[in-house]
Amino acid sequence: MSAVVVIPARFGAVRFPGKPIARQTGKFLVQHVYERAADARGIDRVIVACDDRRIADAVDSFGGQWVMTRGDHASGTDRVAEVARGLNCDVVINVQGDEPEIEPESIETLARLMGETRHPMGTLACPFAALAQLGMPADSRDPNRVKVVIGGDRALYFSRSPIPFERNRVAEFDGPFLHLGIYGYRRSFLLQMAEMAPTALERIEGLEQLRVLENGHSIAIAIVGRAAVGIDTPEDYAAFVKRQGVFVASEEE
Repeated sequence: MSAVVVIPARFGAVRFPGKPIARQTGKFLVQHVYERAADARGIDRVIVACDDRRIADAVDSFGGQWVMTRGDHASGTDRVAEVARGLNCDVVINVQGDEPEIEPESIETLARLMGETRHPMGTLACPFAALAQLGMPADSRDPNRVKVVIGGDRALYFSRSPIPFERNRVAEFDGPFLHLGIYGYRRSFLLQMAEMAPTALERIEGLEQLRVLENGHSIAIAIVGRAAVGIDTPEDYAAFVKRQGVFVASEEE
């Protein structure tokens, strides 16, 4: 099975413009992600799907590969699908361009999952308690931390609300689980998904993966031990820089 990691990186993020090329750690944010993906075993190529020459120049500076994509894509998945149309591979793994702490082992786990399952798509989850490893509160009520309900080897539902509701204590219940924003796709299914119209639950929750479930397709899921969270705001990035042990002087200093 051949697997390619595609990292969507958009320059004009509303809450954090220029996010992929933020460089307070000494490395571009997208470079952190790229190097993590490149360290994963069993991956044939790593490609940044960018929409701005400034990102491409940054990727060139550290010797990475990039593909320039349209600037009007509605989602990162659409950007990844544009690149996938020109690839010859079995599986495409979408690693978000704003998750610099994604574990190479997690990428490897997802690649293995896609090789072992018949599901058209796969993803990962971890216990909420794993957020403590990043110095973050393990609060399942936070709508920015997406929850997933798992049944057997597949995802049953994703939500920004705490799910399932524990009306009764059940000894076998070891959730809730935090969904990690990394996806594996059969290349053919990714191209099919990109043609699907947004669905009702997807619009309500603001979660694109619900489009897959609402259209009757299954999403395989594996549990890993470490969390990874996205950098959505300058404040998130400052916390990441701090976790890297980098001191950045303020403008007043």
